[in-house]
Amino acid sequence: MAGPVKLLSVGAFTLDTILRVDQLPTHQGKFIASDGVQIASGMATSAACAAHRLGAHVSLWASAGDDAVGDRLIAEIEAEGVDCSLVRRVAGARSALAAILVDAHGERMIVPFYDGQAQADPNTLPLADLSAFDAVLVDVRWPGAAALALTAARDAGRPAILDADTAPVEVLERLLPLASHIVASEPAARIVCGHALDPESACADLASRTDAFVAVTGGAAGTWWHDREGGRVRHVEAPKVKAVDTLAAGDVFHGAFAVGLAEAMPPEKALRFASAAAALKCLRFGGRLGAPDRAETLAMMAAHWPPAQQSREHC
Repeated sequence: MAGPVKLLSVGAFTLDTILRVDQLPTHQGKFIASDGVQIASGMATSAACAAHRLGAHVSLWASAGDDAVGDRLIAEIEAEGVDCSLVRRVAGARSALAAILVDAHGERMIVPFYDGQAQADPNTLPLADLSAFDAVLVDVRWPGAAALALTAARDAGRPAILDADTAPVEVLERLLPLASHIVASEPAARIVCGHALDPESACADLASRTDAFVAVTGGAAGTWWHDREGGRVRHVEAPKVKAVDTLAAGDVFHGAFAVGLAEAMPPEKALRFASAAAALKCLRFGGRLGAPDRAETLAMMAAHWPPAQQSREHC
């Protein structure tokens, strides 16, 4: 590889208030947090920061209001090393917010707010074309921008990666045909398929609807991906860890997967790279702040999938 790969990440840009509690509330009342942070985040933003820590040059295309929250978001993510020059500022709009509770088992409850004015569809890309990037990753939170970016990435012959998470079915159905690589959460896969399926069956169902690479993530249960050459669904285990905070683990996974594809890793290796990064993130409280660096991620890969094992698998 001549130098660091270049990625474009497109989508959510939020100010997250993350509070740690013993249990997620099941009734009204007041609950005292044992820890808390307030950080710039969002799906595409967290993925961008994770990808940068893994060695990529990353640009973020997102939308924010022209308010003080927007100023803070940009300053924080630029300090992480991500290029925010493409971020759109919308006059009179409010930047996105999210309130998040994380329990003692690392599970979370997320309540985001997006101002419709800030999230309005863009008319054009922020650049003439996307050929300068080695891969493009989009989430489902800014669908108009995602559609433009996926289309332009495929036109430029670049991986057009969709982080297909929980969203209205019409949003998912709009974006799925545009992607060259789809990595869907279990809930998103079930929204599209229209019935309750196990992840392996959902992966096969999704793969039958598109010519794209398809994977379905199942958190600690691992990831299922459709091997078109072999004509079957295969499974990548997730490294076993004691989760402290699963918030942003999926975003870290997607950011790492995008880095792997941009570096021309084979799909299974890119999924292992992503699984290792996501597992390491789960060991740390604070959402995207727990994203690992490249050395940690490669060490986790080597520990969980020793080179000798990988050689046997590909004989």
